[in-house]
Parts: sequence; C-alpha cells; structure tokens
Amino acid sequence: MSSPSTESEDITLADLSATHRDLLWILSQTGPSESGPIHHVLTDYYIDGIDQARVCDTLEELIERDLVTKHTDDTTEYRLTESARRSLSARQAWQAGTHNATEGGNG
Repeated sequence: MSSPSTESEDITLADLSATHRDLLWILSQTGPSESGPIHHVLTDYYIDGIDQARVCDTLEELIERDLVTKHTDDTTEYRLTESARRSLSARQAWQAGTHNATEGGNG
C-alpha cells in the first residue's frame, strides 16, 4: 500500500472536480486564506452560488489529497501544498499547449 504523499504525486487536476480546481486556483491567487473569503469568491463566480458547508467539505477533501494544508492559530487558514503548486503549473502548461495546438491545426 502506498503512502498518502506518494498517491498525491500521481494526482493531476484532471482527476478533480471543477469546484476542487476552482478552490486551488483561488488559493493560488490569494495566498493563504480562511474559508469565508474563499466562499465569497466562489459565490460571486458561480451563477447559483455555493453553500459554505460545501466549500469546507471540498477543502477537507483537498487536505486528504495533500493539495491543501490547514493551519489553526487564532483562525483557520488554508494553504496550497507544493504538490498543488506543481499540479497547477502542469495544468497551465497543458492548457497553453492545447490552446496553441488548436490554433496551429486551424491555420
């Protein structure tokens, strides 16, 4: 049986739901954050909004996948792991490659 950190190295963002990816993207843009501000950004983005409990549940799932860490001092703060940063960079590279290949194929 492999360890959780080994399994997370094999996870790509394609394995995640759009909500999971959106949460990672928000944390990459805002830096460490509490769940409230993350919820606010997603509520503004999603047409139908999103429940605060769903945001918290999704953050917990990302913690289980070793993509987010939870730090509790006076408040609870969520941060990206290095694995998440690598996954986001790989996703951006993939998107840039796909976009360029699509443009090149139509020319």
